[in-house]
Amino acid sequence: MRSPGFFRRLHQVALGAGLAAALALGLLPAAQAQPQAQLSGNDLVDAALIAEPQSIRAGQPFWVGVRLRMAEHWHTYWRNPGDSGLATEISWALPPGFSAGPIVWPIPERIPVAHLVNYGYEGEILLLTQIMPPAQIPGDVKLRADVNWLVCQKECIPGEATVDLALPGGTGDANPATKAAFEAARQQVAQASPWPARMQMTDTGFVLSVAAKGLEAGRIKEAVFLPHQESMIEHAATQPLRLDADGLTLQMQRGSFAAAGLPQQTGGLLLISEDIGGKLQQQAFEFSQISYGAATAAAADWARVLQAALLALLGGMLLNLMPCVFPVLSIKVLALVGHAGQGRAQMRRHGIAYTLGILVSFAALAGLLLALRASGAQIGWGFQLQMPLVIALLAYLLFAMGLSLSGVFYIGGSFAGIGESLVQRGGYQGSFFTGVLAAVVATPCTAPFMATATGFALTQPAAVGIGIFLALGFGLALPFLILTWVPQLADRLPRPGLWMERVKQALAFPLYATVAWLVWVLSQQVGQQGLLAAMLGLVLVAAAAWSFGLRGRVAMASAVVLLIAAAGALYSTARDPAAPAATMAQAQPGGAPTESFSRQKLDSLVAQQKPVFVNMTAAWCITCMVNERTALSSDSVQAAFRERGITYMKGDWTNQDPEITRVLEQNGRSGVPLYLYYAGGKSVVLPQILTPAIVLEHLDQLDRPQKSASLSNPTANTQR
Repeated sequence: MRSPGFFRRLHQVALGAGLAAALALGLLPAAQAQPQAQLSGNDLVDAALIAEPQSIRAGQPFWVGVRLRMAEHWHTYWRNPGDSGLATEISWALPPGFSAGPIVWPIPERIPVAHLVNYGYEGEILLLTQIMPPAQIPGDVKLRADVNWLVCQKECIPGEATVDLALPGGTGDANPATKAAFEAARQQVAQASPWPARMQMTDTGFVLSVAAKGLEAGRIKEAVFLPHQESMIEHAATQPLRLDADGLTLQMQRGSFAAAGLPQQTGGLLLISEDIGGKLQQQAFEFSQISYGAATAAAADWARVLQAALLALLGGMLLNLMPCVFPVLSIKVLALVGHAGQGRAQMRRHGIAYTLGILVSFAALAGLLLALRASGAQIGWGFQLQMPLVIALLAYLLFAMGLSLSGVFYIGGSFAGIGESLVQRGGYQGSFFTGVLAAVVATPCTAPFMATATGFALTQPAAVGIGIFLALGFGLALPFLILTWVPQLADRLPRPGLWMERVKQALAFPLYATVAWLVWVLSQQVGQQGLLAAMLGLVLVAAAAWSFGLRGRVAMASAVVLLIAAAGALYSTARDPAAPAATMAQAQPGGAPTESFSRQKLDSLVAQQKPVFVNMTAAWCITCMVNERTALSSDSVQAAFRERGITYMKGDWTNQDPEITRVLEQNGRSGVPLYLYYAGGKSVVLPQILTPAIVLEHLDQLDRPQKSASLSNPTANTQR
């Protein structure tokens, strides 16, 4: 499985390659003056790899450390960076038989930034990792690691380095030169908590109870809990402390961006400040995992599960009205008309087969998504459409469907009945595979109610999450299933006739339009050579379809050869991911100040009380495109952006972007679109389907209190 660091490095390589190509082709304007030197993350952080032993003893674990030395007043981040930032990542490249444990994190500092709180490190730190060697070591061993970090002060700059170290085989004795560094690093690591703890969920947050009996209330001045999970709590909020004979209790406010339900990960650090001899000393205790002790919390969680399943069902039903699903659904309804004379029992079987195709596909996609996220990949719903191979393959498939509907070739009398030649019971496999296709093409669209349900599903155990996605799939299949099971509706279907051939041919054109859209999406993900290979692949698919329609052995052999060539074009498309940076983020609704999304920039604008509208979108998200054209680009919304001085930030999720994925997760979403509006220190999440009136209503929702305050206190704006 790929780690978040892999996707980040892949994105950086693609971006760098795109800029280099643009410079080589003369697409970037020549500099008018000598550019000002800018700092990089490597200028501000010095990274090195050191080992505790002088040599490696076979079969005996040993410790190494990635040492980071930050420039003065700059900081990197803990495993939970807090309200902003990114944790440092280490990806190991070790010889065969060697394995690396997790990072052992030093105790972080609480770093206030305006109204936010981050967790990180200044000065110098050593991130410890234990390495396990195999039973036999072949001479000298070279250890290598790729390190990625974000270093911040008033601005944030990413950095990366490859650090390596060669160690000989031997007795494993300690290295005197590094002994002090490792001893100091262990002193900076929190000790395991000697006390049990439990967490209870309330309507507004969490209550942490630690059975630390015997604490002297007069000496404990402060206690703060730092959770491992980023968005679980409001990090800057106070945590009221209560001490009694049973121990201590902390109350924490639920994070504004926290997902609904119980957090998956509830470990963290407990920092206790104690007055010892007139001096304030801090102790840190690590909780690897904290259990939930309230039965009411579990009951409330199941209520949320049922609510999410209902929302998923409604969202799936509305997906049938989305432009991605409608062409496929229309073809299936047309096929159902063709089966009208076969009897009601057979029509019901077609409905069941179609439903099973959707449910199997949703279960497979949800299972793969949850497995990848469990392995550390920062992805969300629709993740497969961030892969050029999937986009190109889907374009080939829909193009072949269109050619079949246009009469270029036939399989079993209709492409909608694909697989009919393999069975003798009315083409039930055709209905099943049509359901599979409907599920695949539905993923670019987001319907009302769907985002909340899928976002909640990704925070739950695998069985619950897959169950919610199955509810979404059942909602997608339900209208067609009802049509096949209710005799009164089935009897209203028109009788088969010659008119079906004309309608079938007309339905090819929405598929061709979908193919054109997919090629445009592909142009945002691959370079020019990859795009050319994909378009040549479409020509080869057309030639294969034509050959297949001629019948005969020679024609069939030609079709097979052409399909193999199309697969080669598909392979070439996937091998050219170095697309230039997408131009979507350059759109400017109404001339409003526009920024490409950056969490650091967003936090800075919010801290300055400046209004910000955030649009998380993707080229393959049809709902996003429709919202931008019909709502965000409307004259009324453009005028409102100008008049209110709203900064418009656009995050492009067409390709993998861990920072955008993190914001989606913090807002309980699994995919785009996501619309956020910040004003006056508050924020609001807009619906997934927008109209100009909805946008303006939400702008007024936050601006009204701000305007009232300004009228009652005319000097409020001048005193900042």
